Amino acid sequence: MASVVKVSNVVRGNLVRCANSTAGSFSILVRHQSTQQKPEKTKYGPLSDEDRIFTNLYGRHDFRLKGAQQRGDWYKTKEILLKGHDWILKEIKDSGLRGRGGAGFPTGMKWGFMNKPSDGRPRYLVVNADEGEPGTCKDREIMRHDPHKLVEGCLVAGRAMGARAAYIYIRGEFYNEASNMQVAIREAYEAGLIGKNACGSGYDFDVFMHRGAGAYICGEETALIESLEGKQGKPRLKPPFPADIGVFGCPTTVANVETVAVAPAICRRGGDWFASFGRERNRGTKLFNISGHVNNPCTVEEEMSIPLKELIERHAGGVTGGWDNLLAIIPGGSSVPLIPKDVCDDVMMDFDALIGVQSGLGTAAVIVMNKQADIVRCIARLIEFYKHESCGQCTPCREGVGWMNKIMWRFVQGNARPEEIDMLWELSKQIEGHSICALGDGAAWPVQGLIRHFRPELEERMKKFHEAKAKASV
Repeated sequence: MASVVKVSNVVRGNLVRCANSTAGSFSILVRHQSTQQKPEKTKYGPLSDEDRIFTNLYGRHDFRLKGAQQRGDWYKTKEILLKGHDWILKEIKDSGLRGRGGAGFPTGMKWGFMNKPSDGRPRYLVVNADEGEPGTCKDREIMRHDPHKLVEGCLVAGRAMGARAAYIYIRGEFYNEASNMQVAIREAYEAGLIGKNACGSGYDFDVFMHRGAGAYICGEETALIESLEGKQGKPRLKPPFPADIGVFGCPTTVANVETVAVAPAICRRGGDWFASFGRERNRGTKLFNISGHVNNPCTVEEEMSIPLKELIERHAGGVTGGWDNLLAIIPGGSSVPLIPKDVCDDVMMDFDALIGVQSGLGTAAVIVMNKQADIVRCIARLIEFYKHESCGQCTPCREGVGWMNKIMWRFVQGNARPEEIDMLWELSKQIEGHSICALGDGAAWPVQGLIRHFRPELEERMKKFHEAKAKASV
């Protein structure tokens, strides 16, 4: 579930890129230490093919173990494990990786919360593969076409936090993805890559897959843990945080599929290599989903901080009807506020740039709407989704999102008064920040974005409705 978190003091990596790997395999690369700090880049993207982590994103090659090994997966994994959890954590921190599930919390710091003195309880890694955010379809591509990257990532991430096992909680509708993941897990067990004495490292690590039932709320980490334990998928109050009391009452870290899957590549190529992409505090490569009114909807791996306009025109064939036909874009999945065309012209696709324009990167699911779209109806449809998916535990979310849904569908017709726009804004503010999890925020932000940028459209629609009503009554 996407939520935007402003994080400071992210560890900055050295801007020295490692030598590119040779075709066919990724070798452990020697990082060249520079005695002098290189200046910050000013141009971001396009990403070169040799720097791509997900090399089978479109399923053109074999997803099984043999094909994965040919693409460089499971290469010298034993050496990575033997270097120990402190070394792995340092590489992740040096890389500047931030969570790819939406919140953008520094990954090295989050994984480090698990490194407390043992109290006898086992530790667990839970992979959040319950990808239910409208517009987001990146994790499913990893699980369907590159499942061994996730299995190996679980092993490396588990080693970093001293975990006993990983649970991959996968969305129930993802049948093919679950099937391919199960094949990859079985192959890894048979090859001795996971399980007892994983990769011959002396480290024992199991990977289990758990299929959910398609509830969006289970994308929230504590609701996911509740569902994994066999309970209703309803978020828990925090504290205690999962790192203290998580699944089965044991220390747990919940991480996104993409976040976990990039860990082995970072350890092989070095944190400095990953940190050479993107701006300060927004490092690395990222999977972007581009959908809506574009000529070629796609999922693509690109450099962080690439300009939004370049991303769409280079990879999605541009906006249907041309860039001048653009109306608005939701840049990070359905739960972040939309931004109008004049902002889209030069905004960069990273956490800080989008927060600066009152939106967010979220899951980096770009939803494009051109001038043929009914923007009010689009947002009303999203609010209907959030109303349906609310677990009902918190009153502001349970009642407030239902009210917002009713108001929004009246706004679609124009059957409202201009002063109700301010009432809707106030209602969204009473929901935002007043619920246990971020679903309330995710429901409030699309409405706030609509009012912030398209208030004249709402007022004009109301004016036309009442004029037509008055004319009909004469």
